[in-house]
Amino acid sequence: MAVELRVPEVGESITEVQIGSWFKKEGEPVERDEALVEIESDKATLELPAPVSGILSKVLKKKGEMAKVGDLIAEIGENGAAKPAAKSAGAKPPAAATPAPRPAAGTTPAPATPPRVATHPAPATSTPATPRGAEPRVMPSARRALAENDLGVADVAPSGPGGRVLKEDVLDRLASRPAGAAASAPAVSRGVAPPAAARPSDTERVEEAVPMSPMRLRIAERLKEAQNTAALLTTFNEIDMTQVITLREELREAFQERFGVKLGFMSFFVKASIDALMQFPQVNAEVRGKEIVYRNYYDIGIAVGGGKGLVVPVVRNAEQMSFAEIEIAIADFAVRARENKLSLDELKGGTFTISNGGVYGSLLSTPIVNPPQSGILGLHAIQKRPVVVNDEIAIRPMMYVAVTYDHRVIDGRESVAFLKHIKELVEHPARMLLGI
Repeated sequence: MAVELRVPEVGESITEVQIGSWFKKEGEPVERDEALVEIESDKATLELPAPVSGILSKVLKKKGEMAKVGDLIAEIGENGAAKPAAKSAGAKPPAAATPAPRPAAGTTPAPATPPRVATHPAPATSTPATPRGAEPRVMPSARRALAENDLGVADVAPSGPGGRVLKEDVLDRLASRPAGAAASAPAVSRGVAPPAAARPSDTERVEEAVPMSPMRLRIAERLKEAQNTAALLTTFNEIDMTQVITLREELREAFQERFGVKLGFMSFFVKASIDALMQFPQVNAEVRGKEIVYRNYYDIGIAVGGGKGLVVPVVRNAEQMSFAEIEIAIADFAVRARENKLSLDELKGGTFTISNGGVYGSLLSTPIVNPPQSGILGLHAIQKRPVVVNDEIAIRPMMYVAVTYDHRVIDGRESVAFLKHIKELVEHPARMLLGI
């Protein structure tokens, strides 16, 4: 008896997901709890395991299709149940062979022979080659995939609109290629030059429309919601990073040897932000209807670039954590974000967010508040600049920082003082250890 595989509940308020990559094909065996398919929501990408061991007998939702929570997306048959299916599949060729006697029965009329002649061009349609005047257009991603796998455009059957060759067509061709042909196919494609029409001309202008993922749609929705709902304003300052850099250089090896993680800048800013949030509780609050909710806990969201886009995992109760614990948590988030392994619970909530655009080279920006939070701290690249120190010009490693805040909750005086407090703590990191 087939076991149904349905879309589970993947989080609060999530009603629809996008089907990602299937790790198994129809007819392949699966083991219980083995990752079977990716499902992508507007918050995270999750791997759906097989509920039982058996054969993936039917895939009802392909990659890229949308499915609602509770929808049937596949069926898993028992190992023994797959054999009759194979037999039934093997019983079809005799049925397909039955049309052969029909022409034999109609061979008495003279025109009976032309149908046999009409079947001669069939091999031409089975070969991937197409007429030179009607070469399919190749999308840029598909062209790269062809080049990486030593395939020509004639080796792939196009399935895109207007006969375009898509990247999925190349992947399907690679998946259907026999193991023995895997080594020989590149040699053949190297020996045969692709048709001239397959090469893009210098003046060719190509566009490729790619659907937005649920996560990207959700990011756009939430950021636009912040702009439409909150009264956003940004204040700036700059921080002399000399003492933090010196401290990191002195303690880097000892810190990594003891805790197994590098001492980064983020833990200093997390600690400084928590101290500043305690001094200015408005920045740690949120607006709920006509009320302002103040919190006595500090869940700090750390914006990191993930495999499917920007995500903000939350370091919960960060005020109770040491520098090492914060660095370990952030390093773990970064690794699992790239692998799309973050859970939904790790992406929920948060009272304040820190975003480090400096790792990408950003010198200055105005970050957008992550609703329903009321503030976000933006970090930027460290650059050596001439500054005045003790009435003399000196070269110091400087970082611009920015705080975007909701003016409905936070006044300008509090926001400026909040950022100045962070500046003072980071420029004199010993103050964080002494609590002053």
